[in-house]
Amino acid sequence: MNKSHTIKITFGAFALFLAQTALAQRTDDNAVTGADDAFGKSVGGETIGIYNEDDVRGFSPSSAGNLRLEGLYIDQQGFLTDRLIDGSAIHVGLSAQGYPFPAPTGIADYDLRKPSKEFVASIGINHGPFGGNSLELDVLAPLDGEKLGIAAGVGLYRERNAFGGTPHFLSTAFSIRSKPSDTFEIQSFWSRVAVRNDEAEPLIFMNTEALPPKIKRGRFHGQKWALFSANEGNYGVVTKAKTLGFDVAAGLFRSYSRNLQSHFDLLFDTTVDGRVGSRTVIADRDDLSSSTSGEIKLSKTLSEGKRQHFIHATARARDVERRYGGSNIIDLGVSQIGVPDFRAEPTGLTFGPKTRETVEQKTFGIGYELRWKDLGEISIGVQKTHYAKQVTDPNPAVIIAETKDSPYLFSATAAVYLSQRLALYGGYVRGLEESDVAPESAINRSEAPPAIRTRQQDIGLRWKPNGKISVVLGYFDVRKPYFNLDTTSVFRQLGQVRNRGAEFSLSGEVVTGVNIVAGSVFLDSIVSGDEVRLGLIGKRPVGVFKLHNLININWHIPWHDPLTLTARFESTSNRTANARNSFVIPARSVTNLGARYRMKAGKVPILIRASVDNVFNKFGWNVGGSGFFAPNGTRRYSLTLAADL
Repeated sequence: MNKSHTIKITFGAFALFLAQTALAQRTDDNAVTGADDAFGKSVGGETIGIYNEDDVRGFSPSSAGNLRLEGLYIDQQGFLTDRLIDGSAIHVGLSAQGYPFPAPTGIADYDLRKPSKEFVASIGINHGPFGGNSLELDVLAPLDGEKLGIAAGVGLYRERNAFGGTPHFLSTAFSIRSKPSDTFEIQSFWSRVAVRNDEAEPLIFMNTEALPPKIKRGRFHGQKWALFSANEGNYGVVTKAKTLGFDVAAGLFRSYSRNLQSHFDLLFDTTVDGRVGSRTVIADRDDLSSSTSGEIKLSKTLSEGKRQHFIHATARARDVERRYGGSNIIDLGVSQIGVPDFRAEPTGLTFGPKTRETVEQKTFGIGYELRWKDLGEISIGVQKTHYAKQVTDPNPAVIIAETKDSPYLFSATAAVYLSQRLALYGGYVRGLEESDVAPESAINRSEAPPAIRTRQQDIGLRWKPNGKISVVLGYFDVRKPYFNLDTTSVFRQLGQVRNRGAEFSLSGEVVTGVNIVAGSVFLDSIVSGDEVRLGLIGKRPVGVFKLHNLININWHIPWHDPLTLTARFESTSNRTANARNSFVIPARSVTNLGARYRMKAGKVPILIRASVDNVFNKFGWNVGGSGFFAPNGTRRYSLTLAADL
């Protein structure tokens, strides 16, 4: 599902009937004007920033387990649909200061959609990109004023993706929120995403130190029967209260991803002229990832003149079950990249028994925070976590020892207000995080390594030259164990990785009517260990670029109030293309242009949004951490119509 494009339209008499009680909702979504910095922001269906939940400072908060829902810990296994989520933000550097227990590589925090005091319905349709279509309905309905209400949504997607696949999605969500008083609220929710007919993208593995030859994009070159189908869901409850002088927040969540079938189309031993020595499809059935997780937080506030003291206590836990393996390996023999090479669907496939994996983790923490008006703030915390992982091989003769760890995790952050406009911040954080699972090209595919100990330190400045602009300049240093494929295609720890770099953010209204969100990150990623010392791998991880720049611009046309012109400019430096670091993917830049037009039909607000991405149709290769290549997307067009009833 393409989360960055959402279309809404009114439907006739229903709009006129509801016009008298309409509130602006989806038509006001604008990530550029809503962003406090350039480090990652999602509003409705729009996402901007140099970071996201899968990439912060070269690492993935999602894989690491650094996700929050309404500020509370969730161990997400299934996709969180936009029908449930109102938006998200990446908290890193200075923006992570408000968290009493921050995490290395940042935190991605999601907000639930909440009912309003008046009825709002948003109905939409989308065309694009790549010619796909979608239809959405979102409803926010009060049942008892602001005391009780529901939020619900459904989305039907018939999309097309960059490599010509045609996946189908059905997304549904429902939540009910009760707020009987100013001191208590509770919201329960349920969501489900059904994925069908999602074809596997061909992934190219070269047999030489060179990029694949250029191919024509947008045509489907995979196998029509190599599909992915799954049901993914999340449900749970969040409650917040004030009682006995304490602020209480608690959440309990269930998240799952049940793969009905999955396929991976791997083109091994590919030559510089595009010939494939071994085309292999990995087929799986009935894989499962599920988790029950939650957190309860207690906070006590003590005021003392200009000083506010906060004492925090937290308890969080998760119980994870994974079922994977028993794959069927289908050998299709020689092939060619970039051209249709359809084969008959194999019959009589048999699948082996599954590997079963369980993880139990409990974490307890206590923290202290001081906020001193006009001077600064400081936060310190300590957590004790107990981690246990058990893997059961389907072969009873294979005994895998239980993995356990129970470290203390320390954190300290501080900010000093050098003036009303200038702040100096810094922090030190230790964590116990999950690593990525083994890729499909690994011998031990889908295997998840035990949790790893990580640490991060950062320092920076924030400058606010006026009330409309914010500038952040920071330095960071993150260290983790490094996992990837060894020379025998086993996914294991190969050493340590250290990501050091500088990040820059500028956001706000730079001149009247012009909003900019601009960001840049310079990343120096270095791997160390025996594999590097012996020359088996290079010192830089695969697929990491040193420089990533992004500029988003909104220009509200002063002589025609309904019209806003938009632009997005993104560039990346070259990046390492193989484990030995012997060749690179060249630097490239991409330009996206668009426009937003707001109008009203009676009293119903309507938004028309059009965009052209990759305007100059730049061609380039993307590379995965395991070394596969896939082309970027072609020039593409999208049209969005939005109305709030």
